[in-house]
Amino acid sequence: MVVMKMKFPFEKRVKLAQGLWLLSWLATLAGAITFTLGCFLKTELRRRAEVMDNTEIHIVPNTLMIVGLASLGINYFAARICQDALDAGRFPRWKTFLKPYFAISCFFTFLMLLAVIMSYAMKGNLESSLKIGLRNGIRFYKDTDTPGRCFQKQNIDRLQMEFQCCGNTDYRDWFEVQWISNRYLDFSSKEVKDRIKSNVDGRYLLDGVPFSCCNPSSPRPCIQYHLTNNSAHYNYEHQTEELNIYIRGCREALVNYYMGLMNTIGAGVLSVFMIQVSVLVSLRFLQTAMEAVAGQENTEIETEGYLLEKGVKETIMEYLDPVLKFFLLNQVAEGSPEAGTTPDAPATT
Repeated sequence: MVVMKMKFPFEKRVKLAQGLWLLSWLATLAGAITFTLGCFLKTELRRRAEVMDNTEIHIVPNTLMIVGLASLGINYFAARICQDALDAGRFPRWKTFLKPYFAISCFFTFLMLLAVIMSYAMKGNLESSLKIGLRNGIRFYKDTDTPGRCFQKQNIDRLQMEFQCCGNTDYRDWFEVQWISNRYLDFSSKEVKDRIKSNVDGRYLLDGVPFSCCNPSSPRPCIQYHLTNNSAHYNYEHQTEELNIYIRGCREALVNYYMGLMNTIGAGVLSVFMIQVSVLVSLRFLQTAMEAVAGQENTEIETEGYLLEKGVKETIMEYLDPVLKFFLLNQVAEGSPEAGTTPDAPATT
């Protein structure tokens, strides 16, 4: 059953080829933009690699870069095909090329749609990655003398100031780790000794936060230490002093930032996907309309174009059959006697 059959007079074929040529170059530009967006997202994710536990989220920018590059090639050939579409002598040379071309194009167009879906669906992976990464970043904050962690303090401080956040979930996360290095503690001080002895793990814990948690919008000088002790400061109530330090956790801030970024990119790539689908559909109509002209003396006759010569299921199976036969032949070859020898049965006497 032919799907979406349409009649194409000569004038309509000319307009279709001309419009598709312009659309192909527009899609080529859109493919370049898609690749650029993937590179930008990849760069932004790598900037915060020290507070991310895994690289699963990188599948989104990697896919965008792949489909962006593929789109450049797909639409370049689409423009070349359009140039030869109205020349009955030159168009037949594309005949053997078009079937694999459409298969490859549909695959990468599907990948583009998959990248859009993933850009909206990766929030859970992003949040879990940041949860573990930020927890480790806070734990290693003090290790400025340890190779591989020398810049951990600097990175966390810049992160908290840039995103106006504090801690992983909130500022109380700093109460659970020793974020001051031992080299800056006076172990002859009774207060330091008491704090270390009062902790099972021998860590120096205090209800304080690094300076990068301080909110510059606060009307009073920043209070970093004894945050929960109201009597330690004049005219202070820690539950109402919201401007003193940042209340929002860095995980929430980073999730909002990256999800906003990916959702915006996803919307843009969805527009590119629609353009790409339009190119493939129009090119398919042009191909089938021009096939009827091949071998005809009068190239200005009216022809018919269609999207699919058979039903959707039959068309999918037509493309899958060669792939299935290829794998089936490999399995048969592996299981054949030539693939290996079996031990002979013991002789009976």
